[in-house]
Amino acid sequence: MNRQLLIVDDDPKIAQLIEIYLLNEGYFIHKASDGLQALEIIENQPIDLVILDIMMPGLDGLSVCLRIRETRTTPILMISAKDGDMDKITGLMTGADDYLVKPFNPLELVARVKSLLRRTYYQSQAKTQMQQQPAQEHILHIQSLQIDKMTHSVSFEARPIKLTPLEFNILYLLASQPGRVFSSEDIFELVWKEKYYESNNSVTVHMSRLREKLIKEMDGEKLIHTVWGVGYKIEA
Repeated sequence: MNRQLLIVDDDPKIAQLIEIYLLNEGYFIHKASDGLQALEIIENQPIDLVILDIMMPGLDGLSVCLRIRETRTTPILMISAKDGDMDKITGLMTGADDYLVKPFNPLELVARVKSLLRRTYYQSQAKTQMQQQPAQEHILHIQSLQIDKMTHSVSFEARPIKLTPLEFNILYLLASQPGRVFSSEDIFELVWKEKYYESNNSVTVHMSRLREKLIKEMDGEKLIHTVWGVGYKIEA
């Protein structure tokens, strides 16, 4: 079955350009010109990935992203004319999986889409394999934190902690080898499944958001530690 993608952009020319390139790749395309229409489509269609513009009238892309993340882990590629580092960081911390600046090369957008869908596929395959293993082999316990790889769930003293797929995978990676220091390059290549490139702040942004959530939900307890100039680790 063809993957179903949703393009959300109030500029019909940009939406049509993206649609042409993605149709050539065999994807089934839905389009929305505003945030409310996008949320309605997501509610009623099995969307595999969302390409989401930030600057839209009414409900903007950041608000749409937050609404999606309340109930879904659908991959989100955010696109925007805003090219500042803080704009990208804001988008990623809102829950987007990737961020692309306008104007962009349509072939790069296609490559980003394929990468996100490929990562989702690998996660699905890993989950299927884990369903065949004894429970103790895919559940980690760090202090009072329980991390279940099969269900992608995290809880602290039986209270659930809501994480995005990338945040969960970063946490599981660190928790699977307590005491080991992982560099940003290690984390990116092991979690994103792509080659690390210079000036890539994706790990920093997602790590910051992950730590913020854990500290809040764990009553101020600090689980992830920074080894300055080296990377990050979790102590057993």
